[in-house]
Amino acid sequence: MSTYPQLRPAGKASVLADIHTTKGNIQIELFPEQAPKAVENFIGLAKQGYYDGIIFHRVIENFMVPAGDPTGTGYNGKSLWGKAFADEFSADLFNIKGAVSMANSGPNTNGSQFFIVTAGPETIYPQTFEGMKRAGFPEEIIDAYKEYGGEPGLDGRYTVFGQVKKGQDTADAISKVQTNPMDKPLEEIVIQNITITDGRE
Repeated sequence: MSTYPQLRPAGKASVLADIHTTKGNIQIELFPEQAPKAVENFIGLAKQGYYDGIIFHRVIENFMVPAGDPTGTGYNGKSLWGKAFADEFSADLFNIKGAVSMANSGPNTNGSQFFIVTAGPETIYPQTFEGMKRAGFPEEIIDAYKEYGGEPGLDGRYTVFGQVKKGQDTADAISKVQTNPMDKPLEEIVIQNITITDGRE
């Protein structure tokens, strides 16, 4: 079995979040051991209903789908504590396809915004993998990037705190909708609500 939680199937003790959207449902596994503050923030906001009715304010095909800003602009949103919190970079988590990561405006500026990585393997240049080897990326993670895709350039810059386990097709469909020149979807794609299932309890 893989030592990397993103590459393992969710188990009975997993913490799961079901994001119910107008395009379908996306189930993600959260990783409180590797990103405790980011997970606490996401769960707390979800249970408060903070994300209910929020749109995916920007989508880029074969890259990512961000959400979490109550103003729908991509410039706002507050954390569970009302202020920005620090990055949490884990040697066990990476921005492979399906990763759920905190959006930010620079180091240690995490709030309420997050994104789901939708980049496929065809988006990664072959020479990138050689660079990843030289940089010391684990072989298993390089193989995962080759097979599934993702955005290795985001690693070490954005906190990964979850991974899509079901509904990646929904996230991919969101990434393919028509947008305006600012990458905002022409149709509103709304998070109806997020439900949390904590198998540790």
